[in-house]
Order: sequence, then structure tokens, then C-alpha cells
Amino acid sequence: MWESHCESISEMKRILIGNSDFEYIISNNGYFVDKSLLIKEFFEDGNQVIVLPRPRRFGKTLNLSMIEHFFDIRKPDSVSLFSEFNISKDKTFCEQNQNRYPVINITLKNVKGRNWEESFEIIKKKISELYQEHEYLLDSEKLNEAERRQFKMIFFREGGISDYGYGLSDLSKYLNKHFGQKTIILVDEYDSPIISGYTNKYYDEIIMFMQSLLGNAFKGNDSLEKGLITGILRIARESLFSEFNNPGVYTILDPYFDDKFGFTEPETQKLLAYFGLQNNFEDVKYWYNGYHFGKTDRIYNPWSIINYATRHEQGFKPYWVNTGSDPLIKKRITEPGVDQTYDDLQKLISGEALKKTIDENFIFSDLEGNKRLLWTLLTFSGYLTPVEKIDYETYMLRVPNFEIKTIFKNIIINWLEDENKVQKELLELTTQHLINNRISQFEKGFRRIIGDTFSYFDTRGMAENVYQAYFLGMLAIIGDDYIIRSNRESGEGRYDILLIPHDKAQYGIVIEIKRVEEKGVTESDAHFHKRINTAIKKALNQIEHNEYYKELIEHKIKNIIKLPVVFAGKEPFITPLAL
Repeated sequence: MWESHCESISEMKRILIGNSDFEYIISNNGYFVDKSLLIKEFFEDGNQVIVLPRPRRFGKTLNLSMIEHFFDIRKPDSVSLFSEFNISKDKTFCEQNQNRYPVINITLKNVKGRNWEESFEIIKKKISELYQEHEYLLDSEKLNEAERRQFKMIFFREGGISDYGYGLSDLSKYLNKHFGQKTIILVDEYDSPIISGYTNKYYDEIIMFMQSLLGNAFKGNDSLEKGLITGILRIARESLFSEFNNPGVYTILDPYFDDKFGFTEPETQKLLAYFGLQNNFEDVKYWYNGYHFGKTDRIYNPWSIINYATRHEQGFKPYWVNTGSDPLIKKRITEPGVDQTYDDLQKLISGEALKKTIDENFIFSDLEGNKRLLWTLLTFSGYLTPVEKIDYETYMLRVPNFEIKTIFKNIIINWLEDENKVQKELLELTTQHLINNRISQFEKGFRRIIGDTFSYFDTRGMAENVYQAYFLGMLAIIGDDYIIRSNRESGEGRYDILLIPHDKAQYGIVIEIKRVEEKGVTESDAHFHKRINTAIKKALNQIEHNEYYKELIEHKIKNIIKLPVVFAGKEPFITPLAL
């Protein structure tokens, strides 16, 4: 019965979405997944400053708010907020530390200006609002006149870049003098302004300012008790943290704090049971499970779980979209000239794991020239998860769940639709012609798609693997029903593309791609048609001779389509031309 696993209906807790303030959630009878032991783990860590990169919407802001309310010397009434949670059981720790320190808590998640000037104005507003929270310091007898003047300058947003660069460190000193206790400084989403700066071409300016802001706050600050910084990426020390005294950086690859962000499987099951959704657990697991952080497996995306729990009557859908690093990821995935990337994405969409190098010291300046960094970006941003560690920097990566698989497909499809003006309806209709063996209709639709896609590019000298990459992009739309593989051994060689249906009654498809020169100005139609037909025949013979369809037979697929695709510039040919 419903009453067997929760309070009466009138006392039931609610899921409160859109507010990450710990006090608000607890005071308004909100459901809270108990992460309170993070407080002690953070405080007792041997590093004075800790950096915890985690994917967006994995509970970072709420966790920092929880830490703030536990330690804040100005909030003694917040003791009651923790009475139901694990941290309250550690009486000694609570007696020694609860509400004993001044706390600075600032989030930079919305610092996303279109240029440096706009970004700096947002930063000024953020820091000014922080000072306004501590307006009482203007009446403190512990501050001298010079300090009060500096305080007012920031308070009224009248300072310059250097003044705001000392904004956090100065405030911590004022708090230390007033309360006689060192300050805990919490910075949320520190990399949000950096990502915006990189995307909008003011990276150098924002990096210099962030070096000042964080460096002054966290290095050589005698008023600092502990510091905690969260974000998505671990920005390399030499570009940002060069002023720090070796902060403790714990990413999703490390076995520390690994169960403190995101919901563990027991936490997810408990939440679902509380709201009477326990019978849907297997579907929830399929859609939202799959992350591996440190030594903790089966971490669930909290944003997706709480949204599903409140909207479960709508069914399952992807909720985790529009994350902060999306522009970087979409730019890398959809840029012209990608080939191996599409191949790898199709393998991921099909459920395979990829062996990739992860560079924890992320440097934005390397992103343009080092395509390998895409996999680091995808992993730290939550699009991929490590499933096996090969060596100190090499991991097997996979898509964590069906929600992310859907997001990958949509990125590719939206790129074809938005950037290359290929209509989704045309993609769907054309791929349906293919998988139902309507080859002549498929050829007509495929010509329209390729004509639109390649209209922006010079195809002279374009290699076969680039054609293959765009073919794979189109096939993303049927990724739910097929395992889509490319460049793998089968029979006596390597096929270009293989489609293995989950339903063994459907057609399996093996595709061989060839490229020939475009029709010459003086070349006759007959001669050109002969070249096309020869290439089509060669592709078919290659499929037959090398038995590229052998893997389909091993999967007990009886209906097999052997499809040659010959490209002459921007025009594909599948069926022979009349001579």
C-alpha cells in the first residue's frame, strides 16, 4: 500500500524543481536525497582548496547551498534543517563545526556575456550582490575606514577590474575580522564564464580575470579556512590555477566524493518507491542510468530522475538537454571534415564502448587542433561515461543511457536539418525506403539529402571516408532499431557500413562506398555512365568476394541487402545507369 512506504498524503514531501536553496527545499517539505556526509568529507579533506568537476545538473549548486547552511555562523537556526540527515548523527563533528564559520557562496553559472565588457558587468553585479548580503559589515567596528570605503566601492559597483579581482579575498578578510573566524569560500560553476569566453572570443580576458579572482581568494589568503570550487571541466592549472597551492582536484575519474553528486541506485529506488513509481524502475534504469564515477557504478542523472518523478504521466523523455558545454560539443561534432568522429558516434549509439585517451588537464587553446580532446569534453560533460580503465589516461567509454543516446542522435539530425537544410521528414522517409528494400526510392531521397548536405563543400578530392561519415550521420535516425557499424572486419575484409537489425525478420544491410571523378566537361554521357556502372559492379563484387555480409549471417539475419554507393562529386549512384 502507498502508506506502507511513506507518510500520510497530507505529510508527503514534494519534489521542488527550479530552486537549489537547501533551506527553501527543507523548509517547504521538499524531498531531499541525503548527501549531507559531503559536508564532513569536504571539511576533513587534507587539501585546503578542493575542485570538484561534475556534469551540469548533477546537484552541485544544491550541495554547495547545503554546505553553506551547515557552516554559516550567521544561520544558527539552520541546525534544525539537518535533523533528519546523516550528518546530524555525528554529534562531535556538528558540535565542533556547525555554524562556526563565515561563509561566502557565489555561483557563476549565469556569467555568459556576448563579449568581455558584458561579461564583466555581470560579474560586477554578482560580486556586488554578494557584498549586499553582508551589508552589516559597514557598521562593524572591526573594519577600518579604508576597508569600509573599499567595501562601498564594490557594493555600489564603482570598482575597476582589479578591485573585483580581489572581491572574494577582500570580503573573506572583512568577515574574518568581524567574526574572529576564518572564512569558507564556495564557488559554483567556475568554468561557465570561461566556456562563454571561449565560445564568444574573449577567452584571454576572462582567463586573466578568473586567475585574479580565484588566485587572490585561494592562495596566500590568511583568512581562508576551506575552499570548494565546482564546475564541469577541469581547466588546466597552467592556464587558470597557476596561482593556487596545489588544490585537490577530484574528477569523475577519481575514487573520492564519487557518490556525492548524482543519485546512487539505492537512492533512486528509494525516491521512486516514495512516490509510488517503484514498478517503473527497470524503464527508469534504461533511460537514465549508466554513469560510473570513481568506484561507484550506476549513478543516475538527478535532473532527469526528479523531472520524470514529477511528470511520469507524460512517459519517458530526455530532460537533460541544453547543458553548458553543448555549444562546444556541437561545434566539434558537426564541423566540416569529420570522418572518424561520425564512425565513433555510430558505434556509441549502437551500444559499443570506445577506447579513448582522457586528458584531465583541459586546455581550451588546444581544442581547435586536438580532436582527441572531444572525448575528454564529452566525458566530463556527462555525455559519455568510463566503464574500464586501461592505463592512467586511457579508458573504455560508452553512452551511459538511452536519454544520452537520443541526445546524440538529435545533435546529428538537427545539424543536418538546421545547418544543411535537410528536412527530418525527408531523412525519415529515405531511411525507411532503405530498410524496407525500396532501393530506387531510397536513391532518389538520398540524392536530395546529399545534394543539400554537400552544397556547402567543395567535394573535389574528398576521400571515401568523408562520404561515409555523412552517410553515418544520416543513419543516426534509425539508431534505435539497428546496430550500425563501420570499418570492421567481416569475412575476408572490412566493410564500409553494416546495419544489423534488432528484429531478425527485418533486412540486414551491407554498404560499400566508392568514389569516382565527376563528369568531365568533354566527357560523353555514355563514357561517364560506363565509369559509374563499373564502380557499382566493383563495389558489389567486393561485397561478395570478401563476404562482408558474414556478420549478418552470424546474427541469423536471413534477408540481406547488398548496397553499392558510388559518389561522383556531390551525386550518389546506387543502381546502374542506362548505356
